[in-house]
Amino acid sequence: MSLSKNKIKYIRSLKEKKFRSLHNTFVAEGTKLVFDLMSTCHCQFLAALPEVLQAHPEINAEEIVDVNEIELTKATFLQTPPQVIAVFYQPEQNFEELQLRGKLSLALDGVQDPGNVGTILRIADWFGIDQILCSPDTADLYNPKTVQATMGAIARVKGYQGELASLLTELNDLPVYGTFLDGSDIYQEPLSTEGVIVLGSEGKGISRETEKLINRRLLIPSYPVGRTTSESLNVAVAAAVVCAEFRRRQG
Repeated sequence: MSLSKNKIKYIRSLKEKKFRSLHNTFVAEGTKLVFDLMSTCHCQFLAALPEVLQAHPEINAEEIVDVNEIELTKATFLQTPPQVIAVFYQPEQNFEELQLRGKLSLALDGVQDPGNVGTILRIADWFGIDQILCSPDTADLYNPKTVQATMGAIARVKGYQGELASLLTELNDLPVYGTFLDGSDIYQEPLSTEGVIVLGSEGKGISRETEKLINRRLLIPSYPVGRTTSESLNVAVAAAVVCAEFRRRQG
């Protein structure tokens, strides 16, 4: 069975958020990413080379198509076509499952680059953080670039997209951390085993509305002190530094 023009058109349409929302689906490409997602997301459609299908007889999808490299090239969002492309249903976003006490969580406030968002999910996965809160103006978690940048972490890290202020307001006595240029040195400050770490966009930083709810202001110091240096760190790099320091203290 070949990959029809309509199916290619459908896959390509999922580059746009409006179509991902309309169909409640998203695209994943590459053997590792696709099979990581198989354990947590329901697969609507899968197109793969014959050798992939033969190697994975356990594949569970509503529709499976045996395709060649030319067909995959027409459907892919990548420069080099993968061996498999799949369309998954987006997991239901159930805020009742959100557990903020007793663990660390990340919150992204206006982080608009999908590559950065995907990399931060990958960082969270590495450091054992299994949920991320995202403001409405943060890049869509199911943007193809975001999904690809997670390298499979999106199968293990739950994402919740909503108004951060309303989510954080309910925390009361929990620590809410944020990184600021006028914050206290992260290497000198006490760090909790629970709470929310807020990361803002590189251009605008953390929004004023969200900043009001942050009760622990942290600084990642440059080195040496007083030296002229870059204005800021990439947000994904900052996420890695902060998460590593939190986990180092708990080790």
